[in-house]
Amino acid sequence: MFHGPDKPLHKSYIAMQRPQSSSSRVDDELMQKSYSALHNTTDPLERLRLMCLTRGSDGILALARVFRRLDRDGSNKLNKEQFVKGIKDSGTDLSTEDTEALFNSFDADNTGCISLDKFLDRLRPPMPESRRDIVAQVFKNMDKSGHGVITIDDIRKVYSVNCSPRYKSGEDTEDYTMNKFLANFEGDDSVDGTVTLEEFMNYYSAISLSIDTDCYFDLMMRQAYKL
Repeated sequence: MFHGPDKPLHKSYIAMQRPQSSSSRVDDELMQKSYSALHNTTDPLERLRLMCLTRGSDGILALARVFRRLDRDGSNKLNKEQFVKGIKDSGTDLSTEDTEALFNSFDADNTGCISLDKFLDRLRPPMPESRRDIVAQVFKNMDKSGHGVITIDDIRKVYSVNCSPRYKSGEDTEDYTMNKFLANFEGDDSVDGTVTLEEFMNYYSAISLSIDTDCYFDLMMRQAYKL
């Protein structure tokens, strides 16, 4: 359950809620900043985005999974009932008023449905084009079939844990570090062994928020995926 802005979020609470991984420092910073920012926004979309990010770099990815699961007919659309259910199922504290206002803002033509792609694209934290390009390039290099889907094993074969401080210090083993990283792409109720470009972009758009310069983000991606 997300915590409302009137409840302090202490670092020790974050540590208990989320297993430590190679990206734990980035995630801790992201969660703290997002929680603090919740005090200063009333926009429903921004509030939902920040609520997701208080769960770390896979928060938006997890919400997207909930919505995709509700799109049972593969139409890429959700009606208001499905949208409200998705918000509730994700465990957010977004109010009923904000939820309805958010849906209505995307249902501008009053069809009673919203585009899931457009909604998730707007929910994802903005990322500079150069960062989007390098994330897409990394994904494309692993997507040998060109179908827009890779497997967890595809990532495992390429991703390097050498940049993890805990691995370099000997605190964590290579397998432990790798598995903690891969767990970001597999929800508790969605362990299918695959990762879409959308999921990959959702994850790194959150990571991007805690990295100041485009050059460092580019270097991080190239080193992690051996470009």
